[in-house]
Amino acid sequence: MLTYVSAAPARFLQHLVRVFFGCLAAVACGMLYAGYLSTYHDRKFWFSTRQELEREITFQAGSGLYYYYYKRMLAAPSFERGFYELMIDNRTVAGQTINAVERLSLYPELITSYIYRVTGSQDFVEPIYFYVGTVFGLQAVYVTALFVCSWVLSGTWVAGMLAVAWYVINRPDTTKVDHAIPLRDNWALPYFSCQVAALTGFLSNNISSATEMFCYLTMSATTFIFLLVWEHSHYVLFIQGLCLFLLDSFDLVDDNSLVVFCIHFIVEISSHCNLLGVVMLNSFSLCSGKPMKTNIRLEDGRIGEQPEVIYHVFHTVFFGGLALLFDGMKYIWTPYVCMFTAFGVCSPDLWMTVFKWLKLNISCVLLSSVMQYSPRVLAELSDLQEFYDPDTVELISWIRSHAPVAAVFAGSPQMLGTVKLCSGSAVTSLPLYSDVNLLRRTEDTYQVYAMRSAEDIYKILTSQKTNYVIIEESICNELSFSKACRIKDLLDITNGHIVYDKGEMYSFSKHGRFCQEIKLNYSPYTNYFTRVFWNRSYHVYKVNSVISFQY
Repeated sequence: MLTYVSAAPARFLQHLVRVFFGCLAAVACGMLYAGYLSTYHDRKFWFSTRQELEREITFQAGSGLYYYYYKRMLAAPSFERGFYELMIDNRTVAGQTINAVERLSLYPELITSYIYRVTGSQDFVEPIYFYVGTVFGLQAVYVTALFVCSWVLSGTWVAGMLAVAWYVINRPDTTKVDHAIPLRDNWALPYFSCQVAALTGFLSNNISSATEMFCYLTMSATTFIFLLVWEHSHYVLFIQGLCLFLLDSFDLVDDNSLVVFCIHFIVEISSHCNLLGVVMLNSFSLCSGKPMKTNIRLEDGRIGEQPEVIYHVFHTVFFGGLALLFDGMKYIWTPYVCMFTAFGVCSPDLWMTVFKWLKLNISCVLLSSVMQYSPRVLAELSDLQEFYDPDTVELISWIRSHAPVAAVFAGSPQMLGTVKLCSGSAVTSLPLYSDVNLLRRTEDTYQVYAMRSAEDIYKILTSQKTNYVIIEESICNELSFSKACRIKDLLDITNGHIVYDKGEMYSFSKHGRFCQEIKLNYSPYTNYFTRVFWNRSYHVYKVNSVISFQY
């Protein structure tokens, strides 16, 4: 008895030391990854040596629109005034008043601008660096949560380090943050990873009631923020709810109330209002109910009965299936593949279940693969890449200096996002693909790349109150081996101007392609439009307010 009592504090101290160093390693991995992203971003875009306009242009694929609202909030006389103006925004989409906060999920920009104001950060850091640094900081939280998740599953924080290493190695398939920083998923997915880590801990065996409550509250908070930040988050939570439902359906947990209240919570929280009531109700159920965990001895080779492991199996399978259908889903699926694989490699319990004698050999092979790719990751930091887009800089400079303040621009959504960010001019559409009305306006604007008459295009643009239309050479003269996949092909098929039959293409339009014909400067195109700017990549035409017919 004396030996047992004296050994207990020693085991507790050993456990405490192990947890301390594991947490230290998790935080260190997150901070190192954030530093890596910052250095890589600066090397890729020469960010620190660029002027403000060139820095803003690096926000590609229309993502700069979100940064525009961040700048607008900082330019407002007060946070309250800026928030009110975004709620009744009539300076973005021509002829429309929109609730930009709700329509574009601008909560990250609201929170970031508020923190920037109240902390006095304007005295020592530029707004764009504060914004970018906040996103990189969230990515540090992302990989830290993956570290913790793999650690909880395997019981060793070495698995967490391996998960982070594979995440960095597969960076092109795990994140879009290096080329489109302000995107909503770059803000949202770190919270989802924290939620998954908390759920993993909640489902695991042999945890105290206090730890259960901490995991549950973490799930509640991160799920709420995840829903608030990303307009597509409810699709992800639906898949997660389906995983939990299957976990309960196959009787893989001992107490149905566990999964029931998790599903109940996810469903209720989905309906960017009853959050507080649901949290209180489920917390009471958790505190007053019987323990939901049973002691499963993993050393007996029963890892397949672990609910947290089975959950991640479902998680990986479902999101992997969606990744095969939708390329964008790989950014949700791949990080958890890295995490789950690291758990499989480093978990001693798994090898007791499968082939214990292979553990050393396979671990060595996989760890050596990490070392093999390490030079490539380090080379990315030393490689000075070149981001040079003089045509876009020239276009934006012309708009700033020559276009009227109240001018309305039409063009592709990606281009209009950059125009809005760098000039503040009103636009006809936005790079937002969850709004049906804006999608219809975008389709109408894209008709400049179709085989339509000058009169048709003029009517479309004037109905949107357009003053200038931007025609992009990359769209008008796009070359692709995949027929019928280009924007102009899709427009021709939709308009009924081209039909593909048995590999042959038939044209039924009596008009040439507008974006090509207008460059020839002959009537009737010159009657409706006047070219005011052009370079190698862009042609800008003024929509004439008075039509002058010349023959």
